Amino acid sequence: MASKQGRLLALLAVAAAAYILLPSASAATAVEYCSEYPTFKASFAAALGSWVADSASFLPCRAEKGKNYPVKVSGVEIVPDPVAPGQPATFKVIASTDKPIKEGKLVIDVKYWLIFPIPVHSETHDICEETACPATGDFVIAHSQTLPSYTPPGSYTITMTMKGANDDELSCISFGFSIGFVASS
Repeated sequence: MASKQGRLLALLAVAAAAYILLPSASAATAVEYCSEYPTFKASFAAALGSWVADSASFLPCRAEKGKNYPVKVSGVEIVPDPVAPGQPATFKVIASTDKPIKEGKLVIDVKYWLIFPIPVHSETHDICEETACPATGDFVIAHSQTLPSYTPPGSYTITMTMKGANDDELSCISFGFSIGFVASS
């Protein structure tokens, strides 16, 4: 009997460790405000259970009231969802502006959610390489990338900041995505 209790206790310890150390499936759409404000992690999986699979929830980076970005983001699409290690993924930001964007940059920061967000990658691109310039009216920023096959599965957050020619902030959003367990062969 002591042997059964010992095995049960060991099994419970392993399950508790896995629960604590592995990102939860419901955190796949975790979002985080930019670093100037307190970290905010929210799971929308339950509330948005009927949400379209290729559409991701997003939040603006700034919590300040009345922040009016020149670029308005109306949607984010991630294809495929979940992202698979070693396979191409495309992140599309659907946006609009009434002021032409002739130049600028797109700053992408990626964090991995374990128990807290861990910065894992940052890159900057010419905005005109991600969309046709001058961008005006409705436009799409499409960033494609193949993640390394050793990328750990779990929940991630991307913060995308669009900056204009004078480094002025045009828009900033954060959205969550998940990386599955399957890698390409």
